[in-house]
Amino acid sequence: MANWRFDAIGTRWEIETTGVLGASERESVAAEVERFDREWSRFRPDSGVSRLGRESGTLVSADTGAMLDAFAALSAATDGAVNPLVARSLDALGYDADYSLVAGAPVPAPALWGEGVSWTDAAVTASAPTLLDVGALGKGRLVDRVMDVLGSTPGSLVVDAGGDIRVRGAAVRIGLEHPYDPAKAIGVATVEDGALCASAVNRRAWGDGLHHVLDARTGAPVRTWAATWAFAPEAMRADAVATALFFDGGPRLAADWGVEWVRMTTDGRVERSPGCPAELFVAGGGRPARPPVRNYGRVGT
Repeated sequence: MANWRFDAIGTRWEIETTGVLGASERESVAAEVERFDREWSRFRPDSGVSRLGRESGTLVSADTGAMLDAFAALSAATDGAVNPLVARSLDALGYDADYSLVAGAPVPAPALWGEGVSWTDAAVTASAPTLLDVGALGKGRLVDRVMDVLGSTPGSLVVDAGGDIRVRGAAVRIGLEHPYDPAKAIGVATVEDGALCASAVNRRAWGDGLHHVLDARTGAPVRTWAATWAFAPEAMRADAVATALFFDGGPRLAADWGVEWVRMTTDGRVERSPGCPAELFVAGGGRPARPPVRNYGRVGT
């Protein structure tokens, strides 16, 4: 397999293909990543999302309907805990566009986040300045879009964006990284023509107990769950469920969507869905993750 590595949207990407990607294919991938970042990154002052946060108005994007419809389902399942208006609390806690990492008081997000925010398949409109954060599922969405860009590439294909992975063709064995010891895996799964996405409180963490997984209702970081993994045909759905699993409604949403999963509490207990395909190493607290197992579990925005 040929391997192409690059950095984008604040994380490391790795794309594996049967043959070496040509210059035009790489340019197409780079253009798609740049488009998505320019529209949805709250870390860029020139992005569409940043402009909505400053000025209100409309952001035109082909990703709007898919992502915000999924957010509506996430919000309903978690009683508002997963909510794109969590952006204000992320900023307040120091995970802002300047990466100040200086924590202030958390800011609860409005439970009825759809009031004042409307969308179609192609655009979102905010009636007042409204900063959105699509981190709960945005990286998975971009993985799917990159997979689409490379749809005509022959042979097997793996798109890995900082650990959110989608596979086409040959099966890939993936280690589920222990959230408290990156040298170990709590299990291993084989993914073929599907996606595996994760979220964990040890990534994007700063200060005393501060990390990027917030309960939008309080604006504060979650404390019960340490890491989640979700298996689905597409990366956006897996990414969304990996976020929802930090809250009580997550397993129900996963069942409704046909997504299998694993999650681990902060005190080391592990739960899994009935049909979860992963082999778990529970008794020993994890095993070394060695080839041919891909190390897994990194989390980005």
